[in-house]
Amino acid sequence: MERRHQVVVVGAGPAGLNAAKYAANAGCDVALIDSGKRLGGQYWRHTGVQDFDQSLHDDFDSASLLVDAVRANPRITICSDTSIWSASILDEQIILRTKNGAFITQRLVLATGAYDRTIPFPGWDIPGVMTAGAAQSLLKGSGVIAGKKIVVAGTGPFLLPVAAALSTHGAESVELYEATPWNAWLSQLHILLQNPSKIFGALGYFKTLRNNKVKMQYHSAVVAAHADDSGLLKSVTVAKIDSNYKVLSEREVPCDVVAISYGFTPDIALAASLSLKAKVASDGSTFIEVDAEQRATTLDAKYQIFAAGELTGVGGSDLALVEGAIAGLAAAGSSQNKKTLLKLRRRSARFAQALLKVYPVPNGWKGWLKNDTTICRCEEVDYQEFLEAGQVLGASDARTMKLMTRCGMGMCQGRICSRNIFDLLQSSEEDRIRGSQRPIITPITLGELAQEGLL
Repeated sequence: MERRHQVVVVGAGPAGLNAAKYAANAGCDVALIDSGKRLGGQYWRHTGVQDFDQSLHDDFDSASLLVDAVRANPRITICSDTSIWSASILDEQIILRTKNGAFITQRLVLATGAYDRTIPFPGWDIPGVMTAGAAQSLLKGSGVIAGKKIVVAGTGPFLLPVAAALSTHGAESVELYEATPWNAWLSQLHILLQNPSKIFGALGYFKTLRNNKVKMQYHSAVVAAHADDSGLLKSVTVAKIDSNYKVLSEREVPCDVVAISYGFTPDIALAASLSLKAKVASDGSTFIEVDAEQRATTLDAKYQIFAAGELTGVGGSDLALVEGAIAGLAAAGSSQNKKTLLKLRRRSARFAQALLKVYPVPNGWKGWLKNDTTICRCEEVDYQEFLEAGQVLGASDARTMKLMTRCGMGMCQGRICSRNIFDLLQSSEEDRIRGSQRPIITPITLGELAQEGLL
């Protein structure tokens, strides 16, 4: 089955929802595709129970208004629970393949978001160790608390809402360990003062953490996890670290869940399959390069592809909303409110750049690794095997390492381990970009692949 639309938007988070709304309001027939069952993406994931969802999102009213506007627009066709497994350009048309058929368009907006960045440490493959995003998704999407005694650790502002939500909604105890110093924002104070809503938001989280008696320590990180006799998480080793993540002292903290996040990695798999130009940010993440109108292709092409949100560099929901609006209008050929939107984007982009400077992840974490530390969890490749592939077999780039060890060849297709592999290999920009490309974007069964007319 083939579906043709004037504009196709992939991703129903803040950027995608706004892109669909603005493109439809400008008169276009829009298809909004998302792998989730409910609109909102990872950021606005919700249970559908208003009172509960309201307590988890400080901007849920804005989210509800935007979701309702998209649902009510007759020009928008919503395709939820739909994953794109392959994409290509044929005869100047963009083909997006799903297990239920293909979407065809000449104007595409990509808003595929990002996923948690994690770094390996001994025991990070023990049941009970998860990303902060996973812990939050369980709570936001299903109302489930991941555990009773929870440690939240890593670096970045995302740790605050996760710890606040878990401590408010049923966790017996929550401890928060931030790797950066408490005064890290002093160097970017001028940027912070230009964004007062961020200050008030942070103060709200700090108040919740204090009221819920959440222990919070800076210059601290989880450097190891330990299992009990049944193989489940029983405790973690928390270390005092210096500015390069070198361990200064250690202590053991009992817990049944540890939620880890070291920022986010843009999900460029779909964009890379369409050969969009990518670049590497100062933190080593790969993102899609766009022009002033969020366009990722040349103007002289008969088809146009736009990118918005975390895909163009992690910057938060405010920046994603603005970029989505700009992309939606540009896809529709409209310049309405362009000056205002560009001004808002500049301010939000400055804040995003400040985040990279305030919450760096230096290479000192490599010193946490032991020979038996798992590097690729899907394929169970440990650090010793990884080192031997480099020292004995000469694997010096991500592709060769994959061939020698199967790192990145499991179900997650490198989404978890590839960033760490690049860092361990000190990969070049070219290697990082090439390593983000994969022909099969999401897993698909052979039965689905064999369906008549799917290709």
